[in-house]
Amino acid sequence: MEVILKTDIKGLGYKNDTVDVKPGYGRNYLIPQGFAILASNSNKKMIAENIKQAAHKADKIKSDAQAVADAIGDAALEIKAKAGDSGKIFGAVTTLQISDALKARGVDVDRKKISFKGEVKMLGDYELEIDLHKEVKKELKFSVIAE
Repeated sequence: MEVILKTDIKGLGYKNDTVDVKPGYGRNYLIPQGFAILASNSNKKMIAENIKQAAHKADKIKSDAQAVADAIGDAALEIKAKAGDSGKIFGAVTTLQISDALKARGVDVDRKKISFKGEVKMLGDYELEIDLHKEVKKELKFSVIAE
C-alpha cells in the first residue's frame, strides 16, 4: 500500500515522501492518526504542488538545521551518571540527558531527533546521531563518567 507521509516518521521516511507500507499499518495506524494520506493520483499532484510552493521555505529550514549542526561542533559531551564499582551505570543514559547537556551549551535540540548507536549502560565513550534534517545529520561523541 502506498501512502504519502504528512510528518517525519523515524525509520519510515520524511514529510511528503511516498512510501510503501503494509496495508494494516497504513489503514489502522498511519491514516487514522493523521500521519499519512493514501497515495492516489490526485493526492500525489496536490503534494507535488505543495512541494513546489514550499521549496524556498525548505532551503531556510535546511540552513537553520546546518547552523544548529555547526553550533554543536565537534567537542565531546560529558554525561555524569551514578555507577557501580564494575563501571556499570545505574539505569541508562537517555536522549533527555543528552538534550539537556546540549541545552547547557546553548544549543536546543529536540530529544526525539537524537539516537544512540547501541545501548549506553557502562562508563566510557559512545557515539550518537542527531537527525536535524533529512539532509543534515550530525554525529557526536560523548563520554559517560561517574558522578
